[in-house]
Amino acid sequence: MQKTGEDKKNGMLPHNVFLENRSMMNLSGVEDVDCFDEQTIRVFTNMGEMTVRGRGLHINKLSVDTGELSLEGKIDSLEYSDEQKRSGGLFSKLFR
Repeated sequence: MQKTGEDKKNGMLPHNVFLENRSMMNLSGVEDVDCFDEQTIRVFTNMGEMTVRGRGLHINKLSVDTGELSLEGKIDSLEYSDEQKRSGGLFSKLFR
């Protein structure tokens, strides 16, 4: 994944969502994971908070360094919120 010139200036990773057959999703621009279970995954992206809802959700890969997240399961909805209120996500708390 290459950063554009504007992204490099801002230090911001590009945010992309790739959804395949509502069963596999790849995200870029992920900053942190707030919480997750088999029905809900809430992540902070550089474009706002995103909530993924479904059944049997499973995180396959998470790299906060590269801002990439890969998940699978039955994806029913994606929801963005512009609010960036965070007290530190689950992974931030683990690695303090």
